[in-house]
Amino acid sequence: MVERFLCTCSRKAVIHLVYKIRIRRQESQKSDSYWQEFEFDGSKNSSVANVLKELNSRTPLKDDSGNIVTPISWECSCMVRKCGACAMLINERPRLACSTFLHTLKGSTITLEPLSKFPLVRDLIVDRSILFENLKKLNLWLESEAYMNPWTHEPRYQSARCLMCGCCLEVCPNFSANGTFAGTVAAVNAFRILNEEQESTHLNEISAEYKKRFFEGCGKSLSCHDICPIGLPVEELLVRSNAAAVWGK
Repeated sequence: MVERFLCTCSRKAVIHLVYKIRIRRQESQKSDSYWQEFEFDGSKNSSVANVLKELNSRTPLKDDSGNIVTPISWECSCMVRKCGACAMLINERPRLACSTFLHTLKGSTITLEPLSKFPLVRDLIVDRSILFENLKKLNLWLESEAYMNPWTHEPRYQSARCLMCGCCLEVCPNFSANGTFAGTVAAVNAFRILNEEQESTHLNEISAEYKKRFFEGCGKSLSCHDICPIGLPVEELLVRSNAAAVWGK
């Protein structure tokens, strides 16, 4: 790793590091993927999202070989770990680009790839609409006025914090975009509805679909618990959803 010391007017040394950014690029699902490398000379406190923004701000954008290339396609919205849009593989681990900082990564080479469990759109963008389709299949909506038990306010709040980023599904050995297993995203979001629904017929429908689309397919590896980028109490929410849907507790 190359270190460059820049002197400021206050005579304090600012360390800029030179990183190699390797990005797996692909025009569409039907085209072949390929790697492109770029140099980023900046602060180690920069986030991966800031790196991508800086690269795309270059006019023209050139790779390490001096070739002019098209801007890098990636998604972002809030830039403060609230929307989950910037989820991608960073050094082979699913993370949010906005909250992954260079100083937390080992080495001077940073690899960026799209999530592999979802259909590719372009470069680092994937289609995660299956997440929302699975919520529909589980009938996760209210048919009655919500019953708000004060004792379950905190887990309901934690359930509502889910970013729907897909990181938990990326590491799940049982999830496939073409399969019937809905994965942790569905189970985490199911708790609120299971806890609040008062209409018994609809509650039974949710429970039946939950058993079929999550409970019976979960291998309980709990990889999802360790990978959540905002630190949700995933295991607790899964236990609560299982208890409500399977055992009616």
